[in-house]
This record gives sequence, structure tokens and C-alpha cells, in this order.
Amino acid sequence: MIRILNHYVHRSAVRGMVFDFGLVVAVALMAVGLQAGGIHLALPLAGTHVVSFAACLFVITSASGLYESTASANTPARSIARALAVLLVALPLTYAIFGLLPHELSNRHSVQFSMMAGVSALVVRRAYLSHSSAAVAGKTRILIFGAGPAALEVGKTLKAADPNALIVGYVTGPNEREPAVLAREILVLEGTLPDLASSLAVDEIVVALTERRAGSMPLRQLLDCKVSGTKVYDLNTHFEKTLGQIRVDYLSASWLIFGDGFNQGAWRTGVKRVFDILSATVLCALSAPIMAVTALLVKLESPGPALYRQERVGQNGQTFNIAKFRSMRTDAEQDGKPVWASANDNRVTRVGQIIRRLRIDELPQLFNVLRGDMSLVGPRPERPYFVEQLTQEIPFYALRHSVKPGVTGWAQVRYPYGATVEDSQEKLQFDLYYVKNHTLFLDLVVLMETVGVVLTGKGAR
Repeated sequence: MIRILNHYVHRSAVRGMVFDFGLVVAVALMAVGLQAGGIHLALPLAGTHVVSFAACLFVITSASGLYESTASANTPARSIARALAVLLVALPLTYAIFGLLPHELSNRHSVQFSMMAGVSALVVRRAYLSHSSAAVAGKTRILIFGAGPAALEVGKTLKAADPNALIVGYVTGPNEREPAVLAREILVLEGTLPDLASSLAVDEIVVALTERRAGSMPLRQLLDCKVSGTKVYDLNTHFEKTLGQIRVDYLSASWLIFGDGFNQGAWRTGVKRVFDILSATVLCALSAPIMAVTALLVKLESPGPALYRQERVGQNGQTFNIAKFRSMRTDAEQDGKPVWASANDNRVTRVGQIIRRLRIDELPQLFNVLRGDMSLVGPRPERPYFVEQLTQEIPFYALRHSVKPGVTGWAQVRYPYGATVEDSQEKLQFDLYYVKNHTLFLDLVVLMETVGVVLTGKGAR
């Protein structure tokens, strides 16, 4: 994993993106150059076309999830489905962009069809790589210091979330009496920890001790490992970089206080606000026909207003009214008590099922963004009734209100819709990651992944 502007990204994903972008540019210049009489003539003729095309393809493939490396994302069936979705968008786009080449180019159709063939080959290759195993030589060798429940959890997350991780073994801590991991995976520490790390060519050590009383951590030996070039991570940092979440079950206030992140100064606030206004204005203009048709269909299907407004909790605990297209019957909460939506909720109308799956019901919140109540990206705003309940039951829940709520968010693209306290805790862990590490770069990542979520209907309810 590498950190780009506070956000952790898989090395393999970055390498794949850079390689594919460069490959697309090179192939496009060669295709145009063959028709123009040389690459030096292709640049002035088609430079803007090539860069625009490569950028569009980069956004499409990134949004599709073809660069994801998690075990849940790299099944062959899912990779094939994503590749087909990319081709459905990319091929017409390729034909259109290269159809705009200057008329002095002798054979534009040859460029168009050769680039469409090239795009197909690239997407098929990426789909294959997205679920193929990483080469052993490229894996990160990880030693887990600890053998209790926390260490077991670390091992599970590494195996599930990072195909480039190779666990070389576990080392039992001094105060651990009953290991939770398998005995065959526990290494015998005959010398020092630096000697063991060196002999196993360890790249990283994750300190995952359930018990941290005095003498449980050989601090000097861990420091020697770090000085010698081996990366050493604590439990919270491991979950942050591997899963993109901050686990509340292992979290301490001191780690949040003395760690990095939470950069919410005037510069970041100003940049985010300008980005929100520009993006929301463009999206409102593009989605105006969709919103008009949706409002008409909602009114035609069932009596009641097309929009409904509901009180939600925003930044610093301030309440505001959120706007959404009505997707339920007007008597959805007859007793006045808030109820979470559930799978196959019989309160949802037929039109409501469609607009929920496509996330069209959220479009009116763009006006909340323009008013300043919300941001385009941030934790989803919750109703005061649930906020009061969840604040009492989940540690650090109130931290999510330190930033503006969003139309979409890191938790929304990483975790399906939740309707229980346990689901809210899982989503909070992603929200805490966003609050701690949010930058314009992470906002763009969330927006690209949101496109993939909308296209697949993942998590809709």
C-alpha cells in the first residue's frame, strides 16, 4: 500500500493505472501516426483527442472497479460483468472521439476501428488481471507480532483484502497465554525480533497485541526493525491502510489525538466548497430532464408530493431539511416513529424501487449542496432520532458530524445499505476514515466509485 494525499492505495492498482494510461496514449499516437505519416505529425493533429480519450477511459475503468484488489471484487464473473459494462460505454466513446479527428487525416475510420480493437484488448487484459493472483515475487512479506484475537483478525483482513500480502507467520507476545491463531502458523522466536525479520526478509511488521500491559511490547527491538528498513505498523494504522476504515473496537482517543489527519483548515474548506458549487451546478443542469420525468412519474403513481423533506443532522450537530424524491407511500410512518428501510420494504412504491436502485431519489440533494447544508462527498446525514440512539451506543459516533454530510460518501461506496446498529457501526468506521483523511483526491475517488455503485445498483434498498 502507498499513501497518496492521505489516502491509501494498492501499489498494484497504481501501477496498473499508470501503465494502462501510458499504453493507451502510446497506442493512440501510433494509430494516428500511421495515417498521418509519423508520430511527430500525429501530435499537432490529434494530441488533444488522444489525451481526452485516455482520460475518459481512465475514469471509466477506475469507476468500474477493475483496479480493485479485494477478494470480493476479483471473482471471474464480476470481472467479466465489469469489463462488459466498460466496453458498452468505452467503445461508442472511442468511435465518437476519434471521429472528430481533422479532415486532412486520410483514413479516420482505420484509426477509429483500430482504437476500438485496442480498447477491447486492454479491458479484457485488465479484467483478467483483476482476479488473477499476484506473483509471489511481488508480494509484501508481513510478520504479525501477536497471536491473540487481534492478531487473528489482522490475518483475516490481510487475506481477504490484500492479495499482495504474504503472511510469513505470527510471533506470540510476552503476555499472551492462549494463542487464537493456529499453532503451525506461530514462529518460535529464538533470537531477537530484528534477527527473525531479517532472516525471513520481512517487509512489514504489524503489532497486533490484545494485551498491552507493561513489558508486552519489545519497543527497542521494534525500533531496531524500523531503523533497519522494516515498516512497523500498529493495529489501528493497519486497519486504516488495509481496509480504508478506522476500527472502533480497537480505537483509542490518544491514537486519534496524536496521529495525523483531521486537516480541516480554511484552505481545505474553501477548496471543497468551490468544488461542491461547481460540481452541483453542472450535475443539476445535466440531471434536470431526469428530475422532471421522475417528479412526474412519482405524482402519477401515488397521491402526495413528488418531493419530501425530512430533518437530518448536519455539521456540528446542526439540523436541516433534506430534499429527496418520494419513494414511499405517504403513510409510511403512520405512528410517527422513525423506521429504517429494509430489504423488499413494502412501503416503497414501484417507481420508488427504480429510483432508489438508480439513486435518482437523491438528486434533489444537489440543491442542499448549493445552499451549503451538505457537501457532494461526506458522511450521509442521519435523522435526529437515530443520531441520539447511535451516539449513546457507538463510541466516537459524534465525530462524523465534524464535517458536512454528503450526497455520497466513502461508507456508501464501501458498505451496503444498513438498517441496524451493527450496520451503523460498520459504516461509522468508514466515515471516520473519511473525516480523518478527506482531501479533494479522496472526494474524486469516492465520486468515481459512486458511478460504479449506481451502474451496478449495489447496496440499493
